[in-house]
Amino acid sequence: MLRSTLICCVVVSLVWAASANAGAETGLKKGSPDLKSIGPLAFGPDGILFIGDPLGATIFAFDTSDTLGDPSSVELNINDVDAQIAGMLGTTRKEVLINDLAVNPVSGNAYLSVSRGRGPKAAPVLFRINKTGKLSEVSLKDVPFAQASLSNAPEDKVTERRGRKRNKRLESITDMAFIDGRLFIAGLSNEEFASKLRSISFPFTEADPGTSVEIFHGAHGRFETKSPVRTFVPLDIVGDTHLVAAYTCTPLVKFPISRLVPGTKLQGTTVAELGNHNNPLDMIVYTKDDKEFLLMANSKRGVMKISTDKIERADGITEKISDTAGQVYETITSLNGVVQLDRLNSDNALVLVRSETDGAHSLQTIALP
Repeated sequence: MLRSTLICCVVVSLVWAASANAGAETGLKKGSPDLKSIGPLAFGPDGILFIGDPLGATIFAFDTSDTLGDPSSVELNINDVDAQIAGMLGTTRKEVLINDLAVNPVSGNAYLSVSRGRGPKAAPVLFRINKTGKLSEVSLKDVPFAQASLSNAPEDKVTERRGRKRNKRLESITDMAFIDGRLFIAGLSNEEFASKLRSISFPFTEADPGTSVEIFHGAHGRFETKSPVRTFVPLDIVGDTHLVAAYTCTPLVKFPISRLVPGTKLQGTTVAELGNHNNPLDMIVYTKDDKEFLLMANSKRGVMKISTDKIERADGITEKISDTAGQVYETITSLNGVVQLDRLNSDNALVLVRSETDGAHSLQTIALP
């Protein structure tokens, strides 16, 4: 009995030591993050999940302790997932808003950022879905976390223009991606050149004020600085890492990371115009038959498979166009109602699909087209 007790004590001590070392390495400390809202999600190293809080203009890094699994064996197909979430939260489907989907590349488990309720008082909730399809709420109380605030976010204020109400603060964080030790963040600032690409080193340091990014919007025939990036992915272009970003109406623009210098302005290269009256919703990059593609979900134009062939060319779109131009793409007609997507493994993606009949959402595993 004494020997067993000693062994247990040693094991517990080693676990505590490992946790302490992990906390020291990542800068995470145990506590309860004060999220005002929950939006974009992105995974970093070793199960670290980054959570964007647009209303609070803050990024949280959270240790999920989700580091075991085999993504290659995961296949998730869940009908009416928002109704299941509503049941667990004791509310109705109409009071559930799924904001983002992210797959942990280490374990293959999926995470959903969810708002319970609508408007500024909606409660932020995080859900995990394991490889068996089981949903569980992830507690954000007494957990290892760190946070970084955006110093130049838009004012938390509702304005009205042409009968439409808007709070620019909700666009302080529109998308995120972790690349080579840094978290890149797209969104708006309170500056005249409002559209920003920011970055934060991890473990967290102070968020930089960001690079003001300008684009030429071919459908509008003008340069723009106030429209935020809606979704972006990192892409290696001839050995140089770029962010490839999609905007409303739907210009596709590339920015070399090496030229994203805080406090400066950068004009991106518009490599495609994919059609107006549309919002890009989510995007991933993948390889198929030794060729690289972008897969992008859209509000009005379905899911596009976009070729990256010759995307390295220097000349971009600089004149007004009436239709589409630039990178070649095809619309995947078999995919309808996709509102979020993420890579599940090398051959498959996980998509969140909205039903055209009743608005219910389902999670589906699809082969990369």
